[in-house]
Amino acid sequence: MEEQVILVDEEDMPKGQMGKMEAHQKGVLHRAFSVFIFNSKGELLLQQRALSKYHSAGLWTNSCCSHPRIGERNIFAAKRRLEEEMGMKCELDYLFKFTYKAVFEDGLTEHEVDHVFFGMSDELPTINHDEVEAFKYMNLAELANDMAVNPNIYTPWLRICFDKVVAHPSIVKIKNGHTA
Repeated sequence: MEEQVILVDEEDMPKGQMGKMEAHQKGVLHRAFSVFIFNSKGELLLQQRALSKYHSAGLWTNSCCSHPRIGERNIFAAKRRLEEEMGMKCELDYLFKFTYKAVFEDGLTEHEVDHVFFGMSDELPTINHDEVEAFKYMNLAELANDMAVNPNIYTPWLRICFDKVVAHPSIVKIKNGHTA
């Protein structure tokens, strides 16, 4: 059976469910999450999406992202997917949520209320090649510069929420070397 996504209204209140592909074909608003993992140097773990992904294949993005299952809390979904995609476990903290809509060349649309989480880990990923092509750690200033110069190699949701992530007080502490 096809994976289902949770349809939501603008206030993130559930309205039903729909197959993931159909939701992306119709551009229907649904719930998602994004995970940002930082190492003790303050670098962000990025993943390159697998070349076989149905959209945004081969693009660089945050450490992990997906959709919660029906009845699954966002934090548990984020931890589950981090382990499934990157082979990692770590504590995650909630930062914020944002809504965005991005239309892709293949006609699919991401229209999501995206819940953003972050964690700290120096563990190296063991990537699931069905989901992830490669990974790397990047300094936040270098990443910001590269996204400005080469925006088309990064996912829209990373480009949309990056400034808000790095401006969040929890992340400012990481950038300043305070990891506790």
